[in-house]
Amino acid sequence: MSKNHAPELQGTTPLTFKGDLAAQMVEDLDNYVTRAIETAAEKRETLWHRDYSSHTAYTESVELNRQRFRKQIGCYDERLLINSLTYLGTTNATAHIAEGENFTVSRVRWQVFDEVEGEGLLLEPNDNIPVIAQVVALPDADWTPEMIAGVTDELPSSAQFAKHLASAGCRVVVPLLINREDTYSGNQKIGAFTNQPHREFIYRMAYQLGRHIIGYEVQKVLSLVDWMSSFDVPIGVIGYGEGGLIAFHSAAVDTRIQATVVSGYFQSREEVWREPIYRNVWGLLHEFGDAEIASLIAPRTLIVEASRGPEVAGPPPRRDGRGGAAPGQLVSPPLESVEAEFNRAKSIYEQLNCPNNTHLICPEDRLPGSTETLTTFLTSLGVENAHIDKNQSFTLDATEPFDYETRQQRQFMQLVNLTQRFLREAATRRQEFFWNKTDSSSLAKWEETCVDAKTYFWDEVIGRCPPPDVPANPRTRLIYDEPKWKGYEVVLDVWKDVFAYGILLLPNDLAPGEQRPVVVCQHGLEGRPQDTADPNIQSVYHSYAAQLADRGFITYAPQNPYIGNDAFRVIQRKANPIKWSLFSLIIRQHERTLDWLAELPYVDENRIGFYGLSYGGKTAMRVPAVLEKYACSICSADFNEWIVKNATFDSRYSYMFTGEYEMPEFDLGNTFNYAEMAGLIAPRPFMVERGHDDGVAPDEWVAHEFARVRRLYVRLGIADKTEIEFFDGGHQINSQDTFRFLHRHLNWTQP
Repeated sequence: MSKNHAPELQGTTPLTFKGDLAAQMVEDLDNYVTRAIETAAEKRETLWHRDYSSHTAYTESVELNRQRFRKQIGCYDERLLINSLTYLGTTNATAHIAEGENFTVSRVRWQVFDEVEGEGLLLEPNDNIPVIAQVVALPDADWTPEMIAGVTDELPSSAQFAKHLASAGCRVVVPLLINREDTYSGNQKIGAFTNQPHREFIYRMAYQLGRHIIGYEVQKVLSLVDWMSSFDVPIGVIGYGEGGLIAFHSAAVDTRIQATVVSGYFQSREEVWREPIYRNVWGLLHEFGDAEIASLIAPRTLIVEASRGPEVAGPPPRRDGRGGAAPGQLVSPPLESVEAEFNRAKSIYEQLNCPNNTHLICPEDRLPGSTETLTTFLTSLGVENAHIDKNQSFTLDATEPFDYETRQQRQFMQLVNLTQRFLREAATRRQEFFWNKTDSSSLAKWEETCVDAKTYFWDEVIGRCPPPDVPANPRTRLIYDEPKWKGYEVVLDVWKDVFAYGILLLPNDLAPGEQRPVVVCQHGLEGRPQDTADPNIQSVYHSYAAQLADRGFITYAPQNPYIGNDAFRVIQRKANPIKWSLFSLIIRQHERTLDWLAELPYVDENRIGFYGLSYGGKTAMRVPAVLEKYACSICSADFNEWIVKNATFDSRYSYMFTGEYEMPEFDLGNTFNYAEMAGLIAPRPFMVERGHDDGVAPDEWVAHEFARVRRLYVRLGIADKTEIEFFDGGHQINSQDTFRFLHRHLNWTQP
């Protein structure tokens, strides 16, 4: 029965917290991550070793940072070489669509990868006019190339910057970007639709595979740079809004770009987590703010235009069964934020003795592509007496109406198909990354050769946040008094103003001096410790912590922070840019809990097992892989072909079509699936509990991935330490073979 104001556990102080401890814990974790973001800028300098002695020395000194940045934005696949663009015409419409006074406009495409082409417009000076510069001009994602080329009249003439540069004598290519609509974000063949913007839909599958919508579009730009480099004419990039992002990042990774204009984008990025999720970059703020990205462009020219940026209130509205998009807004960069970040970048240019290579321009009309901006841009590309005439007129050829939607769908599906190819290749990449570098010839060799993989998993995949830095200060209160055990709420400090919370169940028949095994029983999504520990709660957990306590185990039910709907997902959003994840925090909470449990006189610290359901099963794969104090682990109602589940386009089991937008983990597909995580747990005992009717995944995915785990344990000579239980049921604790597994491997006699 429940007892209010009951005595605390011996050796602890009374727990007097009131209200919802789980909600308070999540709020405290959110504040902790917010504070970490605020201090990220001052910490990132340790990752830079700039040499200001010369421009050449400087460029070489930041090359490692550039390579890390390329990986973070998923821009590292080898492109196909191109020596020309292809005019894109049909029997209904010619490629040539318009003429200016001194240039022509044509629709073109160019090859980037086997499955992917860039597509857009080429504005080419007439044959008798020398090309003064070559420019890749990028519109915002919701603008078409035709808008900034002046082929359509949706924009004011002054904002048609591609047309004005062509009029000045530049060869200009305007790529199409993937837009923010949701028309194709789903799979009609399986009846799955979402309201995710196209950019988010690509982001989700690509992020899991170490790529990014940003990297894909940068690659399209760099293919054009490859082509332009065959001409002895300087190359520049200019972009607005999302196009500004792509132009900015392209120049940061490719030193062949001599001048860059970023309009309606550049600012302090500490609140990138508020922006649409397709701007989420793993580890961005850990090493890069916009000033640091600008430092990869230095000493080349950077022009920041403080135009009014795109404003997007959120994803497309939910309708007709479409949902699942992540929240996120775009607001115009505040001028004070632009100026503050620009000044940080300018200080680097000043130390390189080239302060005149960076410019901040604030157009009076707040539109992109001001005359001052374009003139400065051309001058930086070596054009003498650069002149922009915004009054030039256009002649449009008579053509059939162009199918803009089909072009957008074609570009979208090419990136989907490319990413699905990367998904098919992921198993081979994991073989190269993990299995080829480990040695299963003996247990000793296995543990020795897994050390680097464990470090990489924690540092680069999960993200390693600071360890607990305050005493545990345990506070407890009695909340259950059952015939066979008593239950205590427990609060442990982890960091200043951050705690871990759970429920400890202690058998009543503990003898003086006796030490028993502990089973840590982890709830799933939106769950609470009471779900596993309270014998009166009827649910899919079947009170399994209480059942195990009835069997004489000590059990502990932690509160994990994946509760509160978007409250915890915001933590994940905030954490990713500083190279943390929700599990970075969870691991440290469990670390503190394990240390405290080990200090209890009745706990055998060498016999602490883990057993989690659903999101708790996700925890069972990640936390014991890092924390070796867990003597065994059971993954219930979660184990499956995790990479496919997150990235496939062809199954309704996929997280691609659901609201769990926090699920993708950057580059996990090329490094660790569940078999590899189980390999990090080995040689400790590992078990999977699987209901045939569990909607998490089909049996075939689960069995396929577990077969890889069993093969490893067999090769290590410990086949008896791993097993899987299939049972006739759904997403729930079954507790038959799993309980026997715990008794056997935690050395506790079955009743």
